[in-house]
Amino acid sequence: MSRKRAPRAIELFAGAGGLGMGVALAGFETEAVVERDPYCCDTIRENKAAKHDLLKSWKLIDCDVHEIGFLPYRDKIDLVSGGPPCQPFSLGGKHRAYRDDRDLWSEAVRATREVRPKAFIFENVKGLTRQAFANYYEYIYLQLTYPTIKRKKEERWSDHLGRLEQHHTGKKAASVLHYKVVRRVLNAANFGVPQKRERVFFVGFRGDLGLEWHFPERTHSFDTLLWEQVVTGDYWERHKIATKDRVVSERDHARARLLPPPENLKAWRTTRDAIADLPQPTTKGCERFFNHKLQEGARSYLGHTGSALDLPAKTLKAGVHGVPGGENMIALPQGGVRYLTVRESARLQTFPDDYRFHGSWTETMRQLGNAVPVELAHVVANSVYENLRLTER
Repeated sequence: MSRKRAPRAIELFAGAGGLGMGVALAGFETEAVVERDPYCCDTIRENKAAKHDLLKSWKLIDCDVHEIGFLPYRDKIDLVSGGPPCQPFSLGGKHRAYRDDRDLWSEAVRATREVRPKAFIFENVKGLTRQAFANYYEYIYLQLTYPTIKRKKEERWSDHLGRLEQHHTGKKAASVLHYKVVRRVLNAANFGVPQKRERVFFVGFRGDLGLEWHFPERTHSFDTLLWEQVVTGDYWERHKIATKDRVVSERDHARARLLPPPENLKAWRTTRDAIADLPQPTTKGCERFFNHKLQEGARSYLGHTGSALDLPAKTLKAGVHGVPGGENMIALPQGGVRYLTVRESARLQTFPDDYRFHGSWTETMRQLGNAVPVELAHVVANSVYENLRLTER
C-alpha cells in the first residue's frame, strides 16, 4: 500500500452500499462495486448522480458476479469486501444453505483467488453459525484460508472440505497463497448502532504480510444504558422525558440497581436516540428529509411487535417476499404500532440523511433489511485499514 495513494478496494454483492460506505469512510478508495439487483443499482446510481462524497470513486458493475473476471485487478487491490446473499442462512429464510442457488460464497472465494488482495472483509447473517451449518461454516473458513485450492469439477463440497482439511494440517500449508482468517459474530449495538443486529464477519490478511490482527473491542454497552436510565436518569433528562413517561421493565430496573458505575463504555444507542429529531411522518412525506413518509397498515402479531423507543431497535428484516408481518415497526408511547419510515430505518442502519433509497417502501425496506450498518462496517474496515498501514513501514 503506497503512501502516495489511498488503498484500493472492490466491493462484491454491494446491495444498497452499507458495507462499501463503511469501507470508504475508513479511507479506502473503492474502484468498483458489483451488484445485480436493479433497485440496489438504482439507489447507487441515484446517489452517485447526486455526487455523494462516499460514492464518488465507485464504478458500478451492474451484472451477475459469475460474469465478471477479476484477474485484471490482480495485485492492484488492497481490500476485497462484500456480503454474499444471506437468505440461504437467514433464521427467517428456508435454511437451504449450500443447496440454495443464492449461496455465492464460492464467488467470494474466486474473487479472492484471482485478485490476491492484501486483505478481505466478508460478512453474513448470524444464522450461518447455526449448528445445522457447522460443517459448511468450516468449509467457508478453509476456502477463504486457501483460495487457490479449487473445488474440482463434479467434486462434492464435503469431499473438497476433506482436501482442505488435509492441506491445512500438512507441512505445505504455508507454501501456497493463504490468508490468516478470523471470524466473529458482532452485535452492532455494541459499536454505537441503534439496533440489535448480529452479523458474522470473516476478516483475512494475506499470509506473506506477517500481520497480526484482532476484531475491535466494543465501545457501547447495555449496562451503561441501564445506568443512565435507572441510576442517574441522564438518558431521560437528555430527551426531556417526564418521570411518568419513563418506561423500564422491572427486570431491567432490578438489574440496574446491582450494577457498578460504568467504566469506559458508552451507553447503547436507542431508537429514540436515532429518530427523536425527525418530525412525525405523514402519508404526504416530508420535504426536509428524504424517504420520510408514513406507510400505513402496521399491526402486531404474536411474537412480532414493534421496537421499543428506549432500547436499540430490533433487527430490521428484509424477507423473501417483502417485509414479514409484524416486523420493522415502532411501538408508540400512547399504544399501538406503526411502520418505521424508510428514513427512520436508514437512521437505525446509520446511513447518512443525504443518502436516498430508490423504489417503493417494500423495495427500499428490503434493501435496508439486507444492509450492513454503515457505522459497524466503518469500525471493522478502519481497523483493517490501520493494520494494513503497517505494511508501509
